[in-house]
Amino acid sequence: MPADGSIFLGASRKPDDSYQQPEELALKYANRHGLVTGATGTGKTVSLQVMAEAFSAAGVPVFCADVKGDLSGIAAIGEKNDFSVKRAQEIHLEPYDMHATPVIFWDIFGEQGHPIRATISEMGPLLLARLMNLTEAQEGVLNIAFRVADEEGLLLLDMKDLQSMLSHVAERSSELSAQYGNVSKASVGAIQRSLLVLEQQGGSFFFGEPALNISDLMRTTTDGRGIVSVLAADKLMMNPRLYSTFLLWLMSELFEQLPEIGDPEKPRLVFFFDEAHLLFDEAPKALLDRIQQVVRLIRSKGVGVYFVTQNPLDVPESVLAQLGNRVQHALRAYTPRETTAVKTAAGTFRPNPDFDTFKAITMLSTGETLVSTLQAKGIPSMVQRTLMRPPASRIGPLTADERAKLVATSPVSGQYDRVIDRESAFEILQKRAEEKVASAEQQQQAEQGGGSWTDYLSSTLGGGSKRGGRQTVAETAVKSVVRTVSNSLGRAIVRGILGGFKR
Repeated sequence: MPADGSIFLGASRKPDDSYQQPEELALKYANRHGLVTGATGTGKTVSLQVMAEAFSAAGVPVFCADVKGDLSGIAAIGEKNDFSVKRAQEIHLEPYDMHATPVIFWDIFGEQGHPIRATISEMGPLLLARLMNLTEAQEGVLNIAFRVADEEGLLLLDMKDLQSMLSHVAERSSELSAQYGNVSKASVGAIQRSLLVLEQQGGSFFFGEPALNISDLMRTTTDGRGIVSVLAADKLMMNPRLYSTFLLWLMSELFEQLPEIGDPEKPRLVFFFDEAHLLFDEAPKALLDRIQQVVRLIRSKGVGVYFVTQNPLDVPESVLAQLGNRVQHALRAYTPRETTAVKTAAGTFRPNPDFDTFKAITMLSTGETLVSTLQAKGIPSMVQRTLMRPPASRIGPLTADERAKLVATSPVSGQYDRVIDRESAFEILQKRAEEKVASAEQQQQAEQGGGSWTDYLSSTLGGGSKRGGRQTVAETAVKSVVRTVSNSLGRAIVRGILGGFKR
C-alpha cells in the first residue's frame, strides 16, 4: 500500500502541455464509488486495467468483468514498448516496473474459469422476474410460488426445483388464489416458457450448487496484494439481461452479507461494472429505486462500485450523483444526443479555469482523460487533463494454455468445479406425488374389496411398510415432526432488499 494512502492514476498537464502534478485516488474515499466513461476505442479498458492493478497493489481485492476478452492480460507480466516508455517519462513514473497481478478467473459457463453459481432462492423473485422479462401479473405469481416454498420449507436451488414448484402452484391454484390472490394457470405456463428460454440461454449453468461464497471474491495474497477476480463475459454478453442481472445479484449479495464498517482506510472490495447501461435499460422504476438504494448504502460496507460505460447518460441521475470519482475519456459530439451527453459529462465536474471542460472532452486523445477524485473531507478535486499511466501487466489477452494453468493453480481450484444436487423442492414434490399415487391405489383396492384382512391391518397400522413401501406409524410421526420443523424454518426465511435469500 502506498505510504500516502492513494493510488497513482497518471499526471495532469498545464495549458502548455507540460507536466503539472500527479493525479491520485485516495483509498479512504475509494468506497465513494466512481464512473469511467468514454467512446469506443478511447482506452477505457486500459484505464480499468491500470486501476485494478493499483488497487491490487494497495491490498484491495477487485472484481471486474472481461467483456471483450482482453482484460485477462492483467495476469501476465507486461512488455515495455516505445509508447509506454515515453508515457512513463511524461508522467514522471519512476521506476517503471513490469509485473503480473494475482488473478482468479471465473466463468458462469465454466469454460474459461471457475464456475459461478447461485441458487434460485438466493436470486429471489424480483431479479428472476427481470431476468425473464415477466409481466406484473406473472411476477405476482412468481412471488406467490416463492412464498409457498418458503412456508413449506421447500428449497429452490436449481431450475428443475422452480419448474416443479410452479407445477405445484398450478395444481393448487384454486386454494392459493383464495389465500394470496389470483393464480392463473396461464400465468404459470408463461413463466414456465420463460424458464425454458432462460435455460437455453445458459441459466442452467448458473443456478445450482455449490453457490459462490462471497469471501472468495475478497482474497489477498500472502504478500498483502489484493486478488483480482476476472469474470469471462464475452460469451455471457450474448445474453445482456443475464449479464446485468447476474452482476446486480452479486452486488446485492455483497450488500446483504457484509457488515457495516463505515468509512475504512481502504475498501474491502472494488467492484467494476462494465457495460453499465445494461443494468438500467428497461428497468422498472421499482427496481431502479432498489438499485439506487444499494449503491447508496453499500459504501458503508466498505465496497466501492465503479460503473464503466460509453455515455454518462446511460446512468440515471439519481445514481450518477452517488459517484464521486470520475475518469472521463473522449466523447464525440456529432449528434444532438451526443452533444447532450458531453454537456452532461462536463457539468458533473468541478470547473477548471485553465480550459473549457466541454471542448476538452471532445479533444482528448487515446489514453488521455479528465480526472476528478474526492480529496480532503470528500470534496471533489478540480478537473484536470490527465495522461493515464501505462499498465505494468500485459495489454491484450492470455493464451488458452496460460489461462488454463492459472485456473488449475488458483486458490479456489476444485472448490466449485463439481455440481452438487442435494434434496430440494424437485425431489420432495416428486416423493409427495408418488405417495399420493400409492395412497390412491391402496384406497381403490380397499373399495374394490381386493385386499385381505391382513393387508388391511398392514395398510392401517403400518405393518407392511417394509414389504409394500408404506410408512409405519413411527415413520409417519417422525415425518410429521420434520415437516412441522421445516415449515417453521420456512416461515422464518428473510429476504433482502432485492428479494434474495439472506443467508
